[in-house]
Amino acid sequence: MQYIEICGNNRLDGSIAVQGAKNSALPILAGAVLTMGESVLSRCPDLSDVDACLRIIRCLGGSATRSGDVVTVSGRGIGECAVPQSLMREMRSSIIFLGSVAARCGRACMYLPGGCKIGARPIDLHLKALRELGYKITFDGSNICCERANAHGGTVKLAFPSVGATENVILASVLLSGRTTIINAAREPEICDLADYLNSAGAKISGAGSTVIEIEGVTKLHSAEHTVMPDRIAASTLMCAAASASGRICLKSINSAHVASVIDVFRQMGGKIAATVNEITVEFTDRPRAVNSIVTGVYPGFPTDSQAPVMAALCKAHGRSAITETIFENRLQHVHELRKFGADIKVCGNTATVTGVNVLNGANVNCTDLRGGAALIIAALGAQGKSRIYNIEHIDRGYENTERQLAQLGADIRRVNDEKGQQTKTQYKAHSA
Repeated sequence: MQYIEICGNNRLDGSIAVQGAKNSALPILAGAVLTMGESVLSRCPDLSDVDACLRIIRCLGGSATRSGDVVTVSGRGIGECAVPQSLMREMRSSIIFLGSVAARCGRACMYLPGGCKIGARPIDLHLKALRELGYKITFDGSNICCERANAHGGTVKLAFPSVGATENVILASVLLSGRTTIINAAREPEICDLADYLNSAGAKISGAGSTVIEIEGVTKLHSAEHTVMPDRIAASTLMCAAASASGRICLKSINSAHVASVIDVFRQMGGKIAATVNEITVEFTDRPRAVNSIVTGVYPGFPTDSQAPVMAALCKAHGRSAITETIFENRLQHVHELRKFGADIKVCGNTATVTGVNVLNGANVNCTDLRGGAALIIAALGAQGKSRIYNIEHIDRGYENTERQLAQLGADIRRVNDEKGQQTKTQYKAHSA
């Protein structure tokens, strides 16, 4: 068993490059299934979810290797159409392989996805959209089979601008004959990154980043090279660390436009923000100020993935903040764990009211999900005394070398391996290489 141990109240200071985006790398890897050549992906984050994707690709008959932050995927040998339950259950995003595998192999069979239990998985949006393109779907409540059959380009109107459904339609349609139009498409930057990768491999996609995306079908995709976009959620999490523990952090290799809604919230919190095109500096010299109202929403609104870390940063704010979650109905599970630090949080429906306290105290807590786990790290960084964070496999799904990055900024943090009662600590000194 591993856990993260943090001795809080250490001011953070320094510069750090933001990792590649998890929510971009996963659909791009699913897209690599469509190619008949080799995809070389730079700045591909080293995460357990990414590793699960690579194992799915190998299971399908492709090859996938990593060298540092470069992942190379070959789709030449792909021919298997079934993804076993054991792999599907590892991550919530595994459903994005449905469209690409069906388009490439003619048929895809897989189990319902797993991952964080933060709310219902509305795969009905995915299945309805694929049916509108002519894919034949059978679903018994657990197992899904999708057959390409006589599928062809067409118009798909999404009832909600779902990121996953938009990605699945794109992946399912790039090899179809005719033109596909997605109406009410998700506008997230990760959609643009997926389109950029596929276009570099020979796809013809236009309109990504807008509410209407058009795909002109092609007969095949070829080899491509692509650099994964920076992770805007990882960037906002690091900003939360500066707010919680106080300090000055410079984030490099980040598209500041992607985190505009988060930057606005941090300015309301009293942070000094200096943003250029690809760099953000955030500084907190005192406890943050409360924010009257934060409401999560689809891009360009405040991201649901940043809700939990920002809530943790507001636990020591001057005043009372209200945070309303509108995307996932079960994404306030971390509240119970934050209260163990002494946080004053009340929940009514999908709104959490956070009344800032003067001091948080170290606690032993359990990660409930990926972003909830990040929230616990944020709280521990600003707490007095020692904290231990368990079930950190959730954190490893989306944050690359969390303890090493934070230690480089001055945090007293380590990962502890506890096997059969014997503890060995991996510790990083502040500002170490």
